[in-house]
Amino acid sequence: MNVLVIGANGKIGERLVRQLQESKKHNPIAMIRKEEQLKKFEEQGVKTALVDLEGSIDDIANVAKDADAVVFTAGSGGHTGPDKTMLIDLDGAIKSMKAAQQASVKRFIMVSGIGVHRWHDTNHLDWMDSSPVYSAAKYYADAWLERSDLDYTIIRPGSLTNDIGTGKVTVADDLPHKQISREDVASAIITSLENNETIGKSFDIINGEMPILEALKTL
Repeated sequence: MNVLVIGANGKIGERLVRQLQESKKHNPIAMIRKEEQLKKFEEQGVKTALVDLEGSIDDIANVAKDADAVVFTAGSGGHTGPDKTMLIDLDGAIKSMKAAQQASVKRFIMVSGIGVHRWHDTNHLDWMDSSPVYSAAKYYADAWLERSDLDYTIIRPGSLTNDIGTGKVTVADDLPHKQISREDVASAIITSLENNETIGKSFDIINGEMPILEALKTL
């Protein structure tokens, strides 16, 4: 499977590209926005595409046409302001969905945030109160995806760590705000890509005791 990774230079994106390569079953296409990021992926033998999410839908679609699936794991990052959060985490996500549709790519996986589907609930998770713009951006991007005609999976990870992945997680509609390694999130993305039972599913994911494939089968 050719997999377009939007946000390939991010901490989840880097791990996802590596795992896709190591799987021997998939070919990652690393979509990045800075020329200085090209060398790293090219040295790994990874096909790259230099595209800015603040650019046109056509530019993204031109890359997506070579893919069988799209994974959106881009983010503006904590060092930027609310304007970039809206332009990348919301508008960039929706542009990517429209580009997938334009390129006739049905499979789309979104990396979101734990609990954001409850953003409008009075009892939403506490972390969202300190990140209201990010939470709103993720909420509306996810809502747009759920209402699209794409074969989507929305993965909402908890607090991200750089720990070595255990390959064991807990998944459910609503989970407490606990940790999960970026390595395990990347593994969950690939497992979701390989299992059509995850199409049309949205779920929280944190560290747990159940192997990823087994956990996803409980959805």
